[in-house]
Amino acid sequence: MFLQPMIWITILSFVVTLILILWRPRGINEAIPATIGAIFVLISGSVSLSDLGIITETISGAAITIMATIVMAIVLESFGFFHWVAEKLAAKANGSGIRLFWYVNLLCFLMTLFFNNDGSILITTPILVMLLNNMGLKNHQKIPYLLSGGLIATASSAPIGVSNIVNLIALKIVDMSLYMHTAMMFVPATLGLLLLVGLLFLRFYKVLPKTVPTKVTGLTLPTYHPLKKEPIYASDKARSKFMRNVLLFVFAVRVSLFVASYLAIPVSVMAVIGSLILLGWRWAYLKIPPYDMLKKTPWYILIFAFSMYVIIYGLNNIGLTDWLIAFMRPMVSGSLHHASIMMGVLLSVLSNIFNNHPALMVGTLTLTHMGLDTLTLKVSYLANVIGSDMGSLLLPMGTLATLMWMHIVRKGKVRITWFEYVKITAVVIPPAVLFTLIVLSHWVTWIFGGALQ
Repeated sequence: MFLQPMIWITILSFVVTLILILWRPRGINEAIPATIGAIFVLISGSVSLSDLGIITETISGAAITIMATIVMAIVLESFGFFHWVAEKLAAKANGSGIRLFWYVNLLCFLMTLFFNNDGSILITTPILVMLLNNMGLKNHQKIPYLLSGGLIATASSAPIGVSNIVNLIALKIVDMSLYMHTAMMFVPATLGLLLLVGLLFLRFYKVLPKTVPTKVTGLTLPTYHPLKKEPIYASDKARSKFMRNVLLFVFAVRVSLFVASYLAIPVSVMAVIGSLILLGWRWAYLKIPPYDMLKKTPWYILIFAFSMYVIIYGLNNIGLTDWLIAFMRPMVSGSLHHASIMMGVLLSVLSNIFNNHPALMVGTLTLTHMGLDTLTLKVSYLANVIGSDMGSLLLPMGTLATLMWMHIVRKGKVRITWFEYVKITAVVIPPAVLFTLIVLSHWVTWIFGGALQ
């Protein structure tokens, strides 16, 4: 009887928090309901002060890595990098709407790999909206580029764990290195993305414009942009050379994260070093000290991630994990092929109902308490990631990134309803997820089976 109030307060806190995050009344920041929910969970007693120490240790490295990556993206925006990319995108398309489709999706894939899924959505989507508006395309012609780009940008966090804060937190929970995650996941997830973009192309082929303008006007920097005050490029050639150098540096930083993981060096250390160097580079070229990062960096992401994990940890402590173990154990019994498909499908369903952030953390915590052998644990975890990152895209509420995407495209005066969204995703997401899960089990068994037994 004593435990009943604690259990109900924890469950109610989770449900109300989730509703407010998805609903976002009056545009409330998602960190606010998450924080209030976490406070109620603490008051209930389902999470102790000692648990807070464990939670802090679990998410700190992931949070630092993601924030450092976001800082790098903000610095690149200061250089005008993303406007330069938009111009190059239009030039590379060379008047072909088909070619533009493939370049848009390649850009979204690389943006997520170089930065993260939320950053890719927040930075790339407004630029694509601006580009397509300036091309004079009709509403139904813009949707293929924006919707496919949004889906690929979000799903592209699956190949490498560092592209999504939830993935990084889950990696810590299962004690898996970033290097090993990428070695086991990159090939299956990338093949799955190729199938996804291929299905999207077939679905949109009839409405894709066959020709688009080769040059666009109006891709001007905002009035607040530092380059408006003091141009730093002597010519277009100098600008392109500078942008390529910046891109090579960002690529080198990204590679260093995996090298650090392989050498057992904290990934967050390399991420912070890279962002500090880029901040210094901007200071030298634009004469902008790094203080503006205090205002521009979305610190609420840290609060949101911490608060959500407190709530999930509370659910774990009141027995949710024990119930899920009994429910999930039959799913991971038998072959790796069976474990991969069943866990991936389960996480896809949970992500679309409860959002992928809590779904992946709950699923991962449960796996660690099931006493699985090393190979089955890793395959089941990676299947969870596929369900969380790709399967969650079936409904707009499956991920916060998709909800942000919907808000951005509507703000850019591009009309798309939930029905139009689901009409596309219902056709392309299920086969892409199932294909990726099947490839995952075969790939891991073929390459790593003997080493991980």
